[in-house]
Amino acid sequence: MAAAGPLLLNLRSAPRGRGPAAASRQSTTLKRKLQSPHGNPPLKRKCKPSVSAFQKSPVEADIREKGSSSQKSLPKKQLTDKQNKSQKSKPSVKTSSLFKNNPEIPEVHRKAVRQVQENVFTKDSFSQLDLHPHLISTINTVLKISSMTSVQKQTIPVLLQGKDALVRSQTGSGKTLAYGIPLVQSLQGMESKIKRSDGPYALILVPTREPFAWIVPGVLMGGEKRKSEKARLRKGINILISTPGRLVDHIKSTECIHFRRTQWLIIDEADSIFHHLCWFCRILDLGFEKDVAVILNALNAGRDTRQNVLLSATLTEGVTRLADISLNDPISISIADEIQKAFQPASQIERQASSSSNCMEQENFAVPEKLKQYVMMVPSKLRLVTLAAFILEKCKFEKHHKMIIFFSSCEQVEFYHELLLKVLSGGLELEQSERSSVSSAHLQFLRLHGNMEQEERTEVFQEFLKSKTGILLCTDVAARGLDLPQVTWIVQYNAPASPAEYIHRIGRTARIGCHGNSLLVLAPSEAEYVSLLASHKINVSEMKMEKVLLSLMKDDRFKLHRPRSKKSCGTDPQEVRERATVLQTKFENYVHSSEGTVRWAKKALQSFLCAYTTYPRNLKHIFHIKSLHLGHVAKSFGLRDAPQNLTALPTAGSKKKTKPGRKRSDLLKKTHGKHRLAEILRSEYSSGMDTGVSKVKKKKKQRKPGNQQIPA
Repeated sequence: MAAAGPLLLNLRSAPRGRGPAAASRQSTTLKRKLQSPHGNPPLKRKCKPSVSAFQKSPVEADIREKGSSSQKSLPKKQLTDKQNKSQKSKPSVKTSSLFKNNPEIPEVHRKAVRQVQENVFTKDSFSQLDLHPHLISTINTVLKISSMTSVQKQTIPVLLQGKDALVRSQTGSGKTLAYGIPLVQSLQGMESKIKRSDGPYALILVPTREPFAWIVPGVLMGGEKRKSEKARLRKGINILISTPGRLVDHIKSTECIHFRRTQWLIIDEADSIFHHLCWFCRILDLGFEKDVAVILNALNAGRDTRQNVLLSATLTEGVTRLADISLNDPISISIADEIQKAFQPASQIERQASSSSNCMEQENFAVPEKLKQYVMMVPSKLRLVTLAAFILEKCKFEKHHKMIIFFSSCEQVEFYHELLLKVLSGGLELEQSERSSVSSAHLQFLRLHGNMEQEERTEVFQEFLKSKTGILLCTDVAARGLDLPQVTWIVQYNAPASPAEYIHRIGRTARIGCHGNSLLVLAPSEAEYVSLLASHKINVSEMKMEKVLLSLMKDDRFKLHRPRSKKSCGTDPQEVRERATVLQTKFENYVHSSEGTVRWAKKALQSFLCAYTTYPRNLKHIFHIKSLHLGHVAKSFGLRDAPQNLTALPTAGSKKKTKPGRKRSDLLKKTHGKHRLAEILRSEYSSGMDTGVSKVKKKKKQRKPGNQQIPA
C-alpha cells in the first residue's frame, strides 16, 4: 500500500477500481480538470466524458491513455517510479484553475469625447524675440532648435516683461525653455557683472532628485553629501536648483545660504531639458505646506520683490493653492484653453467662466496628439501572465520598443523586477532551452523607486536613457519630470489615483510631437474608471486580453510538450490557455523555490493591498478593498494560495499582530496602507535627510529574494 499513495495523486496512473476512496479522489480531480475556462460548472458524466462536449485538451486525453496502457505492462513499484519521474518533467498541475471562476469581463461603455489637444509647434523663430544674439545662436546651434513651441511663444514675452505667470501646457511641450530663456536673458543683461560670491539670483524648485541634464551652476538634492553641498554654497551659486526638502534642510542648518539677490522663483517639475510638469498638488497633499512656507519666508526675508513663475500640466487644487501664496497678480497662460476658445461660441465660454468654481472636478486635460491610449480588462488571476505576454510581444517579437511600467509601491517594483528578469529574460531553466530560436533574445529589465540610493538611481536613469530598448519598472517617482527619449509604451499595471496622475504617467511618451502608446490595466470591477477618464475628455480604446495572450504562441518555451502532439495552431484558444498555464507555473515554481521568495511575494502583495486602500474617497466605489478576491490577487504574485495573516509581515510603523480568527475583510482593513504609502512618497520627494526616510535609506540596495530575512 506504500506504493499506492503516489499513484492516487496522479490522474495519469490511477488504476480503476481501487476502492471508494480512490474513485472519489479520481472523480474530484477529473471534475477540476473538466471545468470550462469560463468558470461554468462541470458537466456530469456517466462513464467516459465526451471529447466534443468538453473540448478536452489533447494533453488530458494523452494522460488518460498513457496511464491506462502503462498499468497493464508494468509492476506497481516500477509504474510509480516512472510516473514520479514523468511528473517532475511535466509542468505542475497546480495552476489548472488559472482560467476557472474568473469574473466576467464587462463591455467597456464609454461615450465618444473630443480630446483636448494643443498645437505644440509654431512657425515663429526665436530671432523674432528681443534676445541677445549669442543666446539665439546657442539655441539654434547647440540645442538645434529653430522655432518656438506654442507655450514658449506665449510665455517668453510675458516673462521678459518681468511679470509673474501661471503657465499650463501639456507634457513634453517645451516648458523648460519657456522660463529658461527669459532667465538667462535677464541675468546677462544686468548692469553689474554677476559674481559667484553674490549667491543665488534664481531659485528653481524641482520635485525629484534624478540627474539634471540642463547645465546649471549648482544643484542641491537629497541623496548627495551635505558637506560638499555646503562647500559649494559657501563659494556661491548663482542659479540654484533644488528639491524642496533638501533646500529646507539647508535653510535651517547652513548659515552661509542667503537670498538677498534672488530675483527669480521658478516652481517646476523639470530636472532635465524640455520636460516637466507641476508636482505640488501631490506635495501639498502630503503635508509639505510647511516646507513651502519655510522657503517663501526665507525668500521674503532676503528680498521684497522678485519674479515668480509656476508651470504645470494640470490645474489641480494643489497648484491653485500654491499659486495663491507664491504668485503676485500673475498672467495666466493656458495653451489648451486658447485652442478650446477658438472652437467654442462666446456664450459657452461665458458659461464656463461663471462655473469656474467647479473647474477642479471637471478639468479637461490636454493629451499629446500622437499618443494612442488603450485599456485592457484583466481578471486578477491572469494579470501576471498577461503582463508577461505583453512584454514579450512588444519588446521581444516586435522589438525596437522602450517601455515604462508603473506600480503602486516600491516592494512591487523590486519583486516584479526580479521575477520577470528570472523567468522571461533567460533566467533559470529558460536559458538552457534550445527549442526556440527566439529564446535567446535578451530583455533588459531595470527598476527605479524612491527607496533606492541616489547613486543607484542615477546609474539606472543613465542606463535607461542611453538604451534603445528596455523595460523600466518604477513607481510614480518616474511619472514626473524625467526626460526619457524614445519611450514608446507606458503601461499602468496599477491604476493611478486620479486622472491628473494618469496624465503625468502617459506624459513620459509622445513628447515634442513624437509617437507613443499607453496601456491601462484594469480589473473587471474597476471598469467604471474608463468613464471617469472620459469625463475629463480622455479617450481610451479597448485592447483584448485574448489578443495579448496570443503572443505566447510565438515562444515555444511555453509549449506543453506531449507525445504525438500535432503542429501548433497559431490561434487555437485551448493551446493559448495551456501556454499561459505553463508560464504561470514557471512563475509559481520560482516564487515557491525558497522560503525567501515566498516571503518576498507576500510582502509585495501586502504593499499592493496597502496602496489599494489609499485611493481617494471619490474613487472608493471603483477601487474598494472588498472587491478584491485575495486568492485571485495572490496568483498575480506567483503565490499558489491566498496567504494567511498578511499583517504579520513587516510594514512601516506597524508592529501589531493580527488576532487569530479575524475575518479576511477585517484583516485587510487593519493594514497600515496610508502610513506606508505616505512614507514611500516622502522618500521619493523629500530631501532624504529627515528621520523617517533615513531609516529607509540605510537598507542600501535590495538583496536577492533568497537572502532576505523577513519574518513570516
